Parts: sequence; C-alpha cells; structure tokens
Amino acid sequence: MRWPPGRRISSRLRAGGDGRMGTMRMWGLILGGPVLVLVGYFTVPMGMFGPRHPVVSWLTFGAVLTVVAALLLQQIQRELIGAPGRPGLTILLLSSVALVVFAATYLALSRDGQFVGLRTRVDALYFTVITLATVGYGDVVPAGQEARAVVMLQILYSLVFLTAGATAVSRRLRGRIAERARQGPHRGGQG
Repeated sequence: MRWPPGRRISSRLRAGGDGRMGTMRMWGLILGGPVLVLVGYFTVPMGMFGPRHPVVSWLTFGAVLTVVAALLLQQIQRELIGAPGRPGLTILLLSSVALVVFAATYLALSRDGQFVGLRTRVDALYFTVITLATVGYGDVVPAGQEARAVVMLQILYSLVFLTAGATAVSRRLRGRIAERARQGPHRGGQG
C-alpha cells in the first residue's frame, strides 16, 4: 500500500478504525449508504420530471451524471494512489446514485411512452440493473429514440465510470490481501 511521500499514517488509521467498532462502522457505511439512496429513490416525488418539463428533466439528468462522474473520477484516483480514508465506500455510494439517476430517468421517459413494460419505480430500477448486468430479458423495452439513447448512455457510463471504480476498489483489496498474506498468520493482533 502506497502513501503520499513524507506523510506518516498510523496503523490504526490505515486499518480503518479501532478494531471491532471500525469494522461495524464500515459495514454500516457499506450497507447504509446504498440503502439511503434507495429510500430516497422510492420516496422523493418525481412529478417535476418527464414530458411536462423536458428542459428541467434533461438538465437535471445531465448535471447530476456529470457531478457523479467527476466525483467518481476523484475517488478512483484516491483509491489508486492509496490515499487514507475510504474512497472505496464513496465509490460504492456514487455508483448507487448513478444507478438511481438512470432508473429515475427511465421512469420519467416511460411517462412519455418511451418504454414498453415500464410503469413503476420498481420496473425502472429493475430495467436499470438488468441493463447494467447486460442480461436483457425483453420484458421491458425502450421503444422511443430518447429512451434508446439513454440506455446506450447508461451502458457507456457503466463501462467507463462504474467499471473503473470497481477495478480500483478490487485492485486495492488485492493489495491488502497480498500484504496480509506476506505478514503471515501472526500479525500481532492487527486487523
């Protein structure tokens, strides 16, 4: 694990906290962040988006995706250089936000007849995840040109930003696992 030159980081900070409490806090963040994003998705009114307000809808969609992409790139860089803190958790949270943004966009587009088989927030989230996984069952189909353009954008966005984030996190995890393997089974109670 690399740290910025000239910077001394305590092993306690590198380990992410103080043992068991640090682990509990980490799992709380891993599960809590995406859960809060989903709660927001299912509870925030989205009536201002869709065919009645196309300018607001497209500007919001573009602005949020741009901000999420910029923040993802920043956190990916922090993850790759081994910066202190937990940029991997932020990457997970931002990836969840990106998926919810696409789901909300699909829901708004469905109000204009851009989709066949997409009527609810669950349908929109389902289609977003199915598109991310490149499965495509055919039960929800983008019928309009705008919907097809957004689906292509989601695929490209996922390939570039979400894959880069997952790669950065997995690289750091592999490094940590290799470091622990080199230290052997007796590490003096560090964890």
